Amino acid sequence: MPNPSNHQALETYQAPNHGDLLARSTELLQQSRRRRSIRKFSDRSVPREVVQNCLEIAGTAPSGANQQPWYFAAIQDPETKSAIRTAAEAEEQTFYESRAPQDWLDALAPLGTNAEKPFLEVAPWLIVVFSQPWSQVDGHEQQKHYYARESVGIATGLLIQAIHHAGLASLTHTPSPMGFLNTLLDRPSHEKPFLILVVGYPADDATVPKITKKSLCEIASFH
Repeated sequence: MPNPSNHQALETYQAPNHGDLLARSTELLQQSRRRRSIRKFSDRSVPREVVQNCLEIAGTAPSGANQQPWYFAAIQDPETKSAIRTAAEAEEQTFYESRAPQDWLDALAPLGTNAEKPFLEVAPWLIVVFSQPWSQVDGHEQQKHYYARESVGIATGLLIQAIHHAGLASLTHTPSPMGFLNTLLDRPSHEKPFLILVVGYPADDATVPKITKKSLCEIASFH
């Protein structure tokens, strides 16, 4: 049983009626179906306050033992974005030339991706998500974080949804390895880069691949 001294009454939940449940879930489904990853961004500015709100939404995510094992580095500085692009493209060049197996390259071919990543400089914001397998207590003792990557994945999903709900577009980018991000962003070595999220408005001439999502019966079952 929970320790009553460590708990408080649930006062934030407001139960909607059944009709509202369906309407709200349908509205979010329709909005989510319009979300697409884009690779050509406008340089149109996005207010910092919008990014801050989206990051705070990500920070509401559930996490193992409520340890909140994430860190978000939001980058707007052109020089830092340029440095990230240079380092990421170097890793991507190696990936496409020698590191990636042919079946992986075949899977990527319909998307038209290559080692060039201009969006890392053009988009107004990059958000680098770090996972924290452990943290320091009192500056020296290590505290292990449980289910760190799973927790960070949930928070990242909320972040992407928040960005889309705000009216922006995003792209998840995962050059491998990503250790250069610790150096460029002055993050401790024990933090693990999870992904780079590119954030902004689509360019006027942006296009997206002709793809479909799996149907409900392919991804879920009811028992």
